[in-house]
Amino acid sequence: MRIYERYFARQIYLTFIFILFAFSGLFFFFDLINELNSVGHGNYKFQYAVLRVALQTPSRFYEIIPVAALISAIYVFAQMAANSEYTIFRVSGLATNQALRSLLKIGIPLVFLTYLIGEVVGPYTDQLSERVRLEAMGSSVSSNFESGVWVKDTLTARSDGEQVTRFVNVGELKPDATISNVRIYEFDSKFRLSNVRMAKSGKYQPPGHWQLTGVTDTQLIDVAPPTGTPADALNPVYRAKQVSLPEYSLRSELTPQILSVLLVSPDRMSMFNLFRYIQHLTENHQDTQRYEIALWRKLLYPFAVFVMLVLSLPFAYLHTRAGVVGVKVFGGIMLGMSFQLFNTLFSHIGTLNTWPAALTAATPGLVYLVLGLVGLKWVDRH
Repeated sequence: MRIYERYFARQIYLTFIFILFAFSGLFFFFDLINELNSVGHGNYKFQYAVLRVALQTPSRFYEIIPVAALISAIYVFAQMAANSEYTIFRVSGLATNQALRSLLKIGIPLVFLTYLIGEVVGPYTDQLSERVRLEAMGSSVSSNFESGVWVKDTLTARSDGEQVTRFVNVGELKPDATISNVRIYEFDSKFRLSNVRMAKSGKYQPPGHWQLTGVTDTQLIDVAPPTGTPADALNPVYRAKQVSLPEYSLRSELTPQILSVLLVSPDRMSMFNLFRYIQHLTENHQDTQRYEIALWRKLLYPFAVFVMLVLSLPFAYLHTRAGVVGVKVFGGIMLGMSFQLFNTLFSHIGTLNTWPAALTAATPGLVYLVLGLVGLKWVDRH
């Protein structure tokens, strides 16, 4: 780095650290207040609430980093403009495009930091946070359905190569990924119900098997119609054969990682888990729109740091008479919040209208990048 770049970087990084922890502390306080509603349920005490909110801090860092980069850069440039430091840099030969390139170089470590937190630290601590709460409250994970979680599982039988489709109903999913009150409805390649299994509990045993206990296996076998009577596909006749088994090893494409998507929202999952879950949904011919948008947002969101830094540079060209430092910082906060709001709102609109996932995820960043470049060109001319 050149001397002026090191100076910019030192000022921006120091301010960035302060703003990041200040905003995180504010969110920690609000999250803790919201969590107090659950304190006292089961064994969920105040210290568990503090631990749960603390484990959510890395995800807050991930959300805040682009906005913190914007505010810190605006503050630094506003201070330089107020003290005429940036004017001296410009008189010394610092062109606008040079300043922009230097600013983007400063943003590269912040982009890597965002990826690190969003892909490694955040998803892991979010799952730990949910487990702390659920284990303390003695609760289980379930969907909004009263019957529990419904998952589709499609695989190919090893014996004859016939495709088998299962609809798995999990009554309770424990934080340790064990399941209980399981019902499995199995259909053959012609979508005829061929088997119903019920199990009291189950535990995953890699690779690709669930060890079920307390199993009741009901096989449905076609009964041929009497001689001379035509078969009626809409009114089939079955013969049921029921067997009780203490244990049963079930081959399945479902894994605890796929079921763990219920512990965290798609926006807080890692790209690897999102990609695997999208593959699972695609193989089972299910809608992937919401998760594809979440995947593209995870891929593109760290680059919002560059967008925010581009938006901050025009503030260096606004002199003190155009507004005090506090007003500029407040404008930066509003600009950053509007980006977050627009980014979230556009994702929901894209999901409802089934727009292409890549376009839905990239549009907010591109819009604000254009605004930043237009603003930079305007202040450079005036």
